[in-house]
Amino acid sequence: MLIDCHVHLDTYSVQEVSDILDRGMSAGVEHVVSAGTTLASSRRSIELSSLFAGLFSGVGIHPMDIHGPVDQSTYEELLGLARSSDKVVAISEIGLDYIEGAPERAMQFQAFREQIRLARELTLPIVFHSREGHEDVLRVLREERAYEVGGAMHYFQADEATAKAAIDLGFYISLARPLLRLPRLQSLAARLPLEHIVLETDAAPQPFKAKRENWTEPRHVRDIAEKLASLQGRPFQEVEYTTTRNAVKMLGTRWQAATGHHPGPQA
Repeated sequence: MLIDCHVHLDTYSVQEVSDILDRGMSAGVEHVVSAGTTLASSRRSIELSSLFAGLFSGVGIHPMDIHGPVDQSTYEELLGLARSSDKVVAISEIGLDYIEGAPERAMQFQAFREQIRLARELTLPIVFHSREGHEDVLRVLREERAYEVGGAMHYFQADEATAKAAIDLGFYISLARPLLRLPRLQSLAARLPLEHIVLETDAAPQPFKAKRENWTEPRHVRDIAEKLASLQGRPFQEVEYTTTRNAVKMLGTRWQAATGHHPGPQA
């Protein structure tokens, strides 16, 4: 069994989600977590998760989708969404983004801190976004005691020092399809401790790709796991078992209660 810890399926139709999950199951991907990026997409992710046994949801506001502070009203709406379903298993996707044209940084910091507070109130893990701001992201996580709930550094492409800092803070490193094509990331992944790695695809509609069959989907978690096994010189089954065990531990008691899956012994 494999777990895709981070996707964005909220804009797909119910039938498309069903087909995507079926293709994932055929590749051994039994559980998928669809992240929210806005209040609306979080709500839609929860709705979809209610329809499919293997689909779960994250709740959160992405730093690129921040249009104002996370005030008390917004906080309470996020809190209500997270409490509305046992299939909400993470505060995701939140973080900081320093790309040109991103929302004003002070507003990003405020939203990030409030959503970490939300995660701690709910005892839910955080799947966080970090683009060109790793030092500040890790500092805020530390200052807000995010290590009390843990989580994962999403779509990891940073350097070894950043990976070590995230791991030391109690977070997993979440590897995605860039592992298949970036030599620098491959070299780092070969050295990362397997007990601190989870897998994801960040799957979302990709209309810029000419062929629909080339869109990233949860089924591609298997490719990532196979590549990681090759890089680390391990049997695929060991990587499958350990990364799934890591995800089960990360997602915590709410996810474990909903699925009946619990962390097994160390591989």
